[in-house]
Amino acid sequence: MTSEVTARTYLTGEPELWYRDLISCLQATFGTLVARLGADPLAVLGAGWRFLHLPGDVRFDEFYYPCPDGDLGAALAPHHELRARWWQPADGDDVWREVRESLAGDQPVIAAVDNFYLPFRPAYGDVHAAHLVVIYGLDEDRGLVYVSDAMPPAYRGPVPIEEFLNSWGSTNPADVQDAFFSDSRIGRRCLDVRLDAPPAPLTPDLLDGYLRVDVDDFTTATAARTGLAGFDAFAEELVERCRAGDATALRELYPFGWGMQAQASLHGELLRRCGREWGDPALAGAGRAVEAVAHAWTGLRITGAHGIADARAVSADIAHHATVLRGKYAYAVDAVSAAI
Repeated sequence: MTSEVTARTYLTGEPELWYRDLISCLQATFGTLVARLGADPLAVLGAGWRFLHLPGDVRFDEFYYPCPDGDLGAALAPHHELRARWWQPADGDDVWREVRESLAGDQPVIAAVDNFYLPFRPAYGDVHAAHLVVIYGLDEDRGLVYVSDAMPPAYRGPVPIEEFLNSWGSTNPADVQDAFFSDSRIGRRCLDVRLDAPPAPLTPDLLDGYLRVDVDDFTTATAARTGLAGFDAFAEELVERCRAGDATALRELYPFGWGMQAQASLHGELLRRCGREWGDPALAGAGRAVEAVAHAWTGLRITGAHGIADARAVSADIAHHATVLRGKYAYAVDAVSAAI
């Protein structure tokens, strides 16, 4: 592919719209870039599976994901050399300089935006909410930015530069219509995503190693909130906060749970796909068990979303859904162990 750096900067070829039902814009945009780098997004983003909760860390972005060492790429793809770096244009600098340089290197850019200002999003002119899109082209002569967004309703094409700049630089004020992804400054944040080395072909032996890490992470107690013990601590605190009427607990649950749900969904799909292709029923069954964890997150997250106005009133339902989810986790860990 070729690109040129003038007043008109663009990439030839449109990026893939990579999407799964239970993922957020974080996994969708990373999947788009991983595919463009020549790798299988499901094999990269679905290789790892863990539970990790960092108290006090949750941010009100659709793209929040816990990463204790600050390396978002490593958190999303612990078995691959995927690296992601947040950056922002320097104050007083040409805001498009880094974007032009990335596009000139045939590297699209993930940008944080506010849906309120994007004409193709259903929230346009109505709801403020933090989101991610892929910038794959820039035409300054015509005043257009080319963006790719796989999240439904899905869009790939131009946006007026003025509207994009409003979205990219939005303060994303608190919005009563979206308690989960508003009130989080956008600040022209961007992500640079790289694969340091081409992924090795996925083989049964390689996947076996990944699954052993799964089981170890879920069954080994640590000082952090990881694995089954970490989930127990998270769930106990969540229920206690709800009983105390702490609506913030439910506001944090929705973005945090989405990351855990998306990861389980991708891991389960990968195991199911490999089990089918390799004729391994135990592996396929483990995939279905991990996918059941992803679906069980829905009950907990949606109950929290609808109960945010009265946390005490939904505390019993939250406790119920947390218990169901805990059971799905335990069953899936056993199924993965058996598949090994």
